[in-house]
Amino acid sequence: MKRSLSVHGVHLSQKLVRRASFSRGSLRIVSLCALALMMPAGYASAQVITIDTHGNATTGGASGTVDRRFQQIKPTNVPLPQNQLDAKTRLDLIRFLEADQGFAMRPFPGGHKGLTLVANGEMNPAGEAYLDMVTANGLCAKPGDRLVLSDVTIDKTKIVFQINGGPDAKHRFLRHIQIGMGGPDMTNPVVPDSGEVATGSRLTLEFRHGVPELTGKDVEALLAPLISFEVKTPIQAFTDTLPPSLKQAILDHHVMVGMSTDMVLYAKGHPESKIREMDGQMPIEIWIYGKPPQDVDFVRINGNRVIKVEVAAVGKPVEIFDKDEVEGMMRTDGTPLIPISATTTHPVQMGDVQRNPDTQAPNAPPSLRAPGETLPTDDNKNSRVGAMKPVQFPKQKPDDDSSATPDSQTPAQPAGQTPAAGSQPAASSGAQPNASQPPANKPAQDSSQPQ
Repeated sequence: MKRSLSVHGVHLSQKLVRRASFSRGSLRIVSLCALALMMPAGYASAQVITIDTHGNATTGGASGTVDRRFQQIKPTNVPLPQNQLDAKTRLDLIRFLEADQGFAMRPFPGGHKGLTLVANGEMNPAGEAYLDMVTANGLCAKPGDRLVLSDVTIDKTKIVFQINGGPDAKHRFLRHIQIGMGGPDMTNPVVPDSGEVATGSRLTLEFRHGVPELTGKDVEALLAPLISFEVKTPIQAFTDTLPPSLKQAILDHHVMVGMSTDMVLYAKGHPESKIREMDGQMPIEIWIYGKPPQDVDFVRINGNRVIKVEVAAVGKPVEIFDKDEVEGMMRTDGTPLIPISATTTHPVQMGDVQRNPDTQAPNAPPSLRAPGETLPTDDNKNSRVGAMKPVQFPKQKPDDDSSATPDSQTPAQPAGQTPAAGSQPAASSGAQPNASQPPANKPAQDSSQPQ
């Protein structure tokens, strides 16, 4: 809806400029279109779309879970009197609440509208709309930060609180007004521009049947889901906004994977040393706590989140923790994340193919054939022509001796034995010549000469 608004806003603003119609309604539409164009892209596309294996798509606003700090509050149950607020009670209530200090239990967004809380009812906005407001307008205070009620205004059906100075700059119109007829006679603006930027927030407490005759403590009890007015230390104020298990881990000075840097500082304090390095293309920062012979904790942080914790103790192997334990706690009910069923939803990765081995055949082995190419032997499945068979080696006979030479006629005698009597050595190509024949390098004697 927001993305289509920005697209249609471009065409609508162009038509208005071509027509040059500057009526009151047209100027309002042009302002709305310009505001839509200036909205950040992340705000326009903040929803997450999940597609299961059946092709069904669901948006994050419908089925996704948001951080528990942006979820709907649990309504209070404060008895409200039936009498309407009179002038004296109104004055006492303003005196009690103005300049009162407390601790934020939820993120307080900036912007002119702010949060609206119904007495003994729900908060508006909540969920995705609450997160969008924080993303668009920024934060005035994080959970656990100290707040000051700088101004209190009581209307017929609501009480408006300006927190930390309010979200609107004071005298924002008078600082642009000058008095004079032009030229050197012009005076300075009625209110000089101090350059201050408003960073506060606004909280509205609404009543269905008018503001009753309340006391200051009653109003503080109605605001308890958003602002705590109890006396606390900073670490108590911060941990009270967290789930019980995460709160206990911080109080026990234990660092868990998934914690923010604020949680680490509340749990362990400032590190004794820091190291900055690159893990591939990801910049990380290592916070080191402790020195030998004590246990040394290496807390690896990327951005403002802990991605790995390494604990080194003397005489023990290094313990490495890299599983996120905090993300599940910060969901709506604080329970661990439920793993996604592989039968309905599957995260798609590069080159990822899923196959059921019980119903689907495996992929064909690699081949040099072109797509659709066939061979003559494919038609005759029983033919052995062209079929690849294992190599058959000749079998060795039982009476063969592996030490015999290929050209020998008789098997070789074992070492230490002489040939039997009357036996002649086997002739071979490498045998010595006969004694009756002359050697090859000596000429034969003439038989006619006398001996």
